[in-house]
Amino acid sequence: MPRPDEITVPTETGPGRLLVSPAASASAVLWLGHGAGGGADSRDLAALAAELPRHGVTVVRHEQPWVVAGRRIAPRPAALDAGWLAAEPAVAQLVGSVPLVVGGRSAGARVACRTAAAVGAAAVLCLAFPLHPPGRPERSRVEELLTPQVPVLVVQGTRDPFGSADEVRAAADGARMLHVSPVEGADHGLKLARSAALGQDEALALVAAEALRFLRTAAARK
Repeated sequence: MPRPDEITVPTETGPGRLLVSPAASASAVLWLGHGAGGGADSRDLAALAAELPRHGVTVVRHEQPWVVAGRRIAPRPAALDAGWLAAEPAVAQLVGSVPLVVGGRSAGARVACRTAAAVGAAAVLCLAFPLHPPGRPERSRVEELLTPQVPVLVVQGTRDPFGSADEVRAAADGARMLHVSPVEGADHGLKLARSAALGQDEALALVAAEALRFLRTAAARK
């Protein structure tokens, strides 16, 4: 994958960073946030940044200020939202007149859902949405998942302890604009079990293909 362009974003809690993997002629921009346990180099975010620009989608991976500063513990949700929204003007310059789709993995997906309306997103892509803490299904975050008033795709492992694909589908309870795409045998990091029918590279290719299909549909609606 070519080295992405880097844009530093000032925020009230220090600089954030955008890693931009540009398409030669973009039909959409996908702005992605990382999880609470790592940065923009997670396997799924990196796979999207490597694959989608070849298909006309500029991918922007957002590193929150706490990651740029080298801290290991993510701040509270309000601080994550503030760090994300501080980057919106820089992202808007990249978007121009094409549709913006927001998303991310885990905590980044939560941020994208909460702020989709504020940034004018055409759709939301959630990778491994943390429906509930492991072993605590009563602490559901489904309200966040249902907050966007635009199409939402959730790519979820079937053995994710934060909520399997089946759990997410059941919690959404037939929400008209939400679709769940299961990754068979994958955990919260979209890592495949050794016994899984798919290999790791095949699973990441599936994630990229599902994301591209969704993005093309979102772009057509805009």
